[in-house]
Amino acid sequence: MKQLIPILMILILCTTPIIGWATPPEFSGGINNEYAYEEVVFISGEPIKFIGTMTVSEREKDNSKTITYRFSKLSPEDKSIDAELTKSITFTTEYTNRNDKGQTIGQTKVDKYSEAIKIGQDKFELKDFQFSKSDIIDNRPAANFYSGNITGRKYYTINKDQGEVIVEIIGGNVGYDNFWGNTETQITEYIITSIRQITDDTGEQNGIQKETWQGTVKAQASDSLTKTLKYAENEANYSSFNGGHIRVTNNGMVSRYDYNLPKFKDGKVDGSKRNSGSISLSKDMVPKLERLIVPKFKDLGGHWAQESIEKLYSLDVFDEQSSFFSPEIPFTRGEFTKGVIRACDIRPSQGEQKPSSRSRKQPPEVSPFTDVNTTDAYYQYIKGGLEKQIIAGTSPGTFEPNAPLTRAQAITILIRALGFENKAPNPGYYTSFSDDKDIPNWAKDSIYVAREINLITGDNYNRVNPNKVVSRAEAASMLVRFLEFLEKDLQRDYRENIIQFN
Repeated sequence: MKQLIPILMILILCTTPIIGWATPPEFSGGINNEYAYEEVVFISGEPIKFIGTMTVSEREKDNSKTITYRFSKLSPEDKSIDAELTKSITFTTEYTNRNDKGQTIGQTKVDKYSEAIKIGQDKFELKDFQFSKSDIIDNRPAANFYSGNITGRKYYTINKDQGEVIVEIIGGNVGYDNFWGNTETQITEYIITSIRQITDDTGEQNGIQKETWQGTVKAQASDSLTKTLKYAENEANYSSFNGGHIRVTNNGMVSRYDYNLPKFKDGKVDGSKRNSGSISLSKDMVPKLERLIVPKFKDLGGHWAQESIEKLYSLDVFDEQSSFFSPEIPFTRGEFTKGVIRACDIRPSQGEQKPSSRSRKQPPEVSPFTDVNTTDAYYQYIKGGLEKQIIAGTSPGTFEPNAPLTRAQAITILIRALGFENKAPNPGYYTSFSDDKDIPNWAKDSIYVAREINLITGDNYNRVNPNKVVSRAEAASMLVRFLEFLEKDLQRDYRENIIQFN
């Protein structure tokens, strides 16, 4: 079995679409579902939870995206408080594609804004909003990973000429987006400075005396969409199948505010005491249910990998036409490439395009491998894997699609699909596997990282068995663990590990 030649070149995407994923609205810590929106406002020095509705409109053009949030007459959850909030904010993001680096840079600014907050007799009106946000997006085959920084300043007037509130904004966001889900978590800190003229008991301004206070708020908000599989038993006894899988899409937001504000006594700031606390919010969308194809293999009953194989068949990762899966025979390099491409929902650049009159005049497509014809069943998947640089040939010009797959090859492909191959230490390290000396040099980085992220474990003797041929059952188990990483591990890392829930 020839070694899988490593590819360390940077991913080059043929096209880079406008980035789109689940994000918390408007960088304010607020959250929503289909029906309701809620947000905590601190501008008066007292935390007030507002509830109401929000509408979102998006527009995409070339390499830019415009999104507008409109909040109409939000009111306090506590009905004893006389208050109202109305605002509209439009953000525009310009994307610069660096296809030579496999990355995209997003630059966001505020285009339009209006905001008015009425609390009791006071009206706070937004007069100026300076805002800048920049993201770097690493476009990997299995997922886009991104991180950004936020800075801004809001300037409000109090009752037109009675004072001002300045809100300094600094923070950042991290997120990922893949076929199986996406999560963005924002952490934003606000420094609120209020300066207003003091009035006497009659409401008249008392000379040039001013009352100043400062408070801080840390808002952590996360929006997460995940797809999970659930098995549903068939309640009927006389049926052609016992049950099947349901793909459940869940979308939920969580938020937490940690605040440190002044205390007030008789309407005046009590400089000797502070008001500190935490407020948590949570909203969930109604789940979306999709029934999936029911597998009917005759040779899987009681097999240790039955559940994994049936999951992959239901998801169309496997599309065998036979009634027999043959779980113990070797999995081929072509079959595994197809499975990974389907699991990631990666599309080859030309694979599903319909021929046009112009394309018919072009010369016929030439395969990059001499042993893979353009008419072969695996060709588009092999082409897609090569374009995304998650696979390589066994020697210059050959791929050997029907050759048995080794564990080292499979693990390397999965780690490259995630874009994690560069997360290994500098050369010279040892993995923690007892058969470290048997790991090919080209697979060592991937195997090390796969162990670190719990994508693989050793056997009873702590061996990774890198050169062992992978059976169809073992390949199914590896692919299911890969999908679980995309579904669950990423969300845990990008949400639960960042926002510490009470």
